Amino acid sequence: MILLSVLPVSVALGIDAMSLAVSIGLAGIKRREFFLLTGIITVFHIIMPLSGLSLGTYLGRLIGPLAGVIGALVLISIGLSTIWGGIQELRGKATKPQTRDKWLLNLNNPVSLVLLAASVSLDALTVGFGLGAVRVDLFTTVLTMGVVAGLMTAAGLISGRRLNHAFGEKAELVSGIILVIVGIKLLLG
Repeated sequence: MILLSVLPVSVALGIDAMSLAVSIGLAGIKRREFFLLTGIITVFHIIMPLSGLSLGTYLGRLIGPLAGVIGALVLISIGLSTIWGGIQELRGKATKPQTRDKWLLNLNNPVSLVLLAASVSLDALTVGFGLGAVRVDLFTTVLTMGVVAGLMTAAGLISGRRLNHAFGEKAELVSGIILVIVGIKLLLG
């Protein structure tokens, strides 16, 4: 019974991760990066609700709205950077490996990886603030949130990789546009 009530919340939390994953898959991703990103987003979707629960109600009211804004701004900035790289590539001023290894979309950079995972997991932090107010099996709840987010991330990466072949040279540009749209959606609520 608990799983039926937690699953819709978990899917809602995983949608941002999936959108990000489609965008990254469009830009191109290696097997190692696939597993690394899927794993860290899964972990963040477990840690964030637990952190939110630990921080308590006061910080929930204070940080809750701000968390969404921070996540949105991170995604918008990554998207704009990716769009710029895509435009440069289409103009012939950059090659794919150079634009792919740029600052925030470099999945081999631990800071970039944490920023990406945190930006799509901040809503799970605010959900954690409310977990203390309701009686739920905490272990099952956060594990479900993490597993669902991980599966949705993997599905998004696979879909993005397939779309990459369809979009060809414009894939990086489309990837950045998706990130900006997701960031704006998060910003507007």
